[in-house]
Amino acid sequence: QVQLVESGGGLVEAGGSLTLSCTLSGYSLDYYAIGWFRQAPGKGREVVSCISSSGRTYFAESVKDRSTISRDLDKNTVYLKMTSLKPEDTAIYYCNADPLIGRTSCLEGISGWGPGTQVTVSS
Repeated sequence: QVQLVESGGGLVEAGGSLTLSCTLSGYSLDYYAIGWFRQAPGKGREVVSCISSSGRTYFAESVKDRSTISRDLDKNTVYLKMTSLKPEDTAIYYCNADPLIGRTSCLEGISGWGPGTQVTVSS
């Protein structure tokens, strides 16, 4: 059974940075893609960034110039670093197991979600 746990959220001022972590249990990142999605208050869930089992990455337009995604295979953990944070980045950030990554998209997978971590950016 896939288990995901996010960490690293918090309160940060606009212009600051955060690194979120997503640790996968039960399966190896050698075989699983991971996606980061977020849901702001009153809005639907949207993709932020994804990384495939081979290391191929996808970024949403809204974050691509100020985000990096990386993996530590020994720790079975994916990291999402976001810089130049804006108030509109405020959301609960979730990691998702095995999303469908295309050349221009990343869609939610059905293998599981973490409980989420809150990111709040103050203006």
